[in-house]
Amino acid sequence: MNFITQIDIKILDFIYANIRNSFLDIIMPAISFLDNFGIIWLVTALLFFISKKHRNLGITLFAGLFMGFLVCNVFLKPFVARIRPFNINTAVDIIIKRPTDYAFPSGHTTSSFIAATIIYCQNRKWGYASFILASLIAFSRLYLYVHYPTDIITGIILGLCLGALANFLRRHYLDRISLNV
Repeated sequence: MNFITQIDIKILDFIYANIRNSFLDIIMPAISFLDNFGIIWLVTALLFFISKKHRNLGITLFAGLFMGFLVCNVFLKPFVARIRPFNINTAVDIIIKRPTDYAFPSGHTTSSFIAATIIYCQNRKWGYASFILASLIAFSRLYLYVHYPTDIITGIILGLCLGALANFLRRHYLDRISLNV
């Protein structure tokens, strides 16, 4: 096991030993479930899209989430092929269905931070709420022992960058055309 993975496991073991409790064992799977398949953010994008006033925001969210899916799930996860932490520390009791894909980077975290960044750039108040939810989703993945801290940190950085890119593309291309059909 390399040095970074050893640090990752120590952090996860600390969370497991010192923060895990019966209340959070109910809350954290529910928070994590919100972003299974990016569903919370896809529904949010759809709600924005059906509103004439926020249609461009909805399109930007869909585009950002699609970019995140391609970069994270199609390219990085299979390329890096990092196994999940519960496969290394088999003594851990996993309280959700075990993910079968690779760990790096966290798709939940990536999609959440893409969405939060896009929403924040459009509306600060909604953005703050989105970043709080994104952070809770990211922490839930650590709590549930399905991602390493470096998976989460990379997901945050990737999400911020892809969210900023989607906003850049919206400002320079999408806002120039009217989609208020």
